Amino acid sequence: MTETENQATANAAEPAPLRTLAQHQPLVVAPDARLRETLYYFSQQDADAAVIADPDSGLPLGLVTLRDMLQVVSFEDGSLDDPVAVHMTGAPPSLAADAPSHRARVEMAKKGISHLVLTEPDGRLCGLISQADLLGLRAGGSQALIEGINAARDIDAMMMAADRVRRRGAELFNSGMAVESLCQWMSGLNDLIGMRIIELIEDEFDLPPVPWCWMLFGSEGRLEQTFSTDQDNGLLFVPPEAEQTSAIREAFLPFAQAVNQALHHCGFERCRGDIMAGNPEWCLSAAEWQQRFANWLRVPEPEAVLRSTIFFDFRPLYGTSEPVDRLRAWLIKEAPGHGRFFHALAEQSLGVSPPLGWAGQFTFDRNRDFPHTIDLKLQGARYFMDAARIWALKDGIWATSTVERLRATGGQRQHRPEDIAAEIEAFHLIQRFRINQQLQTKDQDAANRVDPSDLNELHRLMLKESFKQARKLQTRLRQEFGL
Repeated sequence: MTETENQATANAAEPAPLRTLAQHQPLVVAPDARLRETLYYFSQQDADAAVIADPDSGLPLGLVTLRDMLQVVSFEDGSLDDPVAVHMTGAPPSLAADAPSHRARVEMAKKGISHLVLTEPDGRLCGLISQADLLGLRAGGSQALIEGINAARDIDAMMMAADRVRRRGAELFNSGMAVESLCQWMSGLNDLIGMRIIELIEDEFDLPPVPWCWMLFGSEGRLEQTFSTDQDNGLLFVPPEAEQTSAIREAFLPFAQAVNQALHHCGFERCRGDIMAGNPEWCLSAAEWQQRFANWLRVPEPEAVLRSTIFFDFRPLYGTSEPVDRLRAWLIKEAPGHGRFFHALAEQSLGVSPPLGWAGQFTFDRNRDFPHTIDLKLQGARYFMDAARIWALKDGIWATSTVERLRATGGQRQHRPEDIAAEIEAFHLIQRFRINQQLQTKDQDAANRVDPSDLNELHRLMLKESFKQARKLQTRLRQEFGL
């Protein structure tokens, strides 16, 4: 990669909500402002875009860029005395100011737009961000990949696009791209693939005219997809009346099952646990989803807790995201008060110890098919994912990715920066070993299993140090929950 691409992908990994990226007050003009004075404002503030907002309510009405205005005046016979509202883009692309930056990168890449309006929960204007504020997703030579995804007209074309993304991802990994940047890059492009697949399938069905959203869980929700990943998804819909819930669900299920099948054909294996939107269990109304989470919080039975953990990593992918954001807002407010739930989560996480003996030697499970190996997902990355999830939910943190959670909760709990950095470095190292193994085998059961004897001495030492960091995380959990 070029130096610019490296810098861009490094910036892409920064864990920031959109609100923190909108550092400059945007240029805001009234709908009746003339093009002449609007151009003057552009000149005075050195701006390249302006938000057209209602002067009384502060609600954004439209967006106009300097390029748009020059086009209108120079080539479309627009008058400098025209009100700017005549030439604005109405209902401009917008996102909630507290949404993660990843969502904005995907939105911009998908729609080919250069600016996004940020709004407060009540709809008022918060700020404006541009591609220059985000960078990242178009790094790594991905422009042609994005164009190929957006241009695909059938599932066969999507299969080829998905394969190209995986091959390019392998090249970036082998050339030394940082693990966090690679996972964000892969997740961003995989999001575009998933969105395009849903678009193609959506055209084949007469879906109910209600707000709905395709949701992602697990590694997809955490932006930690690697090269061996299965589907973890669900569907949320908002019925006009509660009595219509079952009928609307039945109408959505054939569509969701078709999407699950298309994703499978494009390399995203069907979930072995059937956590997919095509399963009626995970095609629910907004009220049903909230009740499902409430049940997990209030009645933390061991088996239910074990099944539920990946659902707490949810994020919206396609459709109307506001109901999913409201569900997340409810959850981060509701969850901290459920001590029994967190105790059960910690107890479950502590049920599996890092694979190190007292003398510092590696220990192994009793898997007969892969003896003398360590599952770096279940006995490696999981320790960091579990601890980060527990602390994020307990502290009311919106983030879903493990690294963002470790950074946010570590800062909120005033942990030493060097300790936070050591945890993240250990997690990334385990992820790098996992990815390397996934690129070496086509056996799904072996995708996360590493034989330490296949590693050189330095890598064995680094892996042991990562497991020691996992032990420290577990020690903190034991102390916090008295286990």
